Amino acid sequence: MKTRVIDGVEVEESSGNVYADLGMPDAEEMLVKCQLSMKIEEIIKARRWTQQQAAEVLGMPQPKLSKMLRGQFRGISQAKMLECLNLLGRDVQIVIGPARRTRTRPGRLDVVFA
Repeated sequence: MKTRVIDGVEVEESSGNVYADLGMPDAEEMLVKCQLSMKIEEIIKARRWTQQQAAEVLGMPQPKLSKMLRGQFRGISQAKMLECLNLLGRDVQIVIGPARRTRTRPGRLDVVFA
């Protein structure tokens, strides 16, 4: 991360992944879950559903949905979140790209919403 000084205060620029910036070992997975949960919440709000109504459609207890929407998504798999998007009427595609030129670094995981 780059550090710079603004008005006498040292500021570190974000890498774009707050979980990585905090040094979490599963940062990429957490970022993906965050993006998926934000999309789920966006759909629920657009439909003006209560959490109870959404939980019934998604087949999960309302307290678990509430935790997920507040960013407490440990214990909720990415697969479950993708299933939630399907149940909310969204198509989900998983695209595997070509191999990277350098094999020393792992591939990256991106979530793209159409």
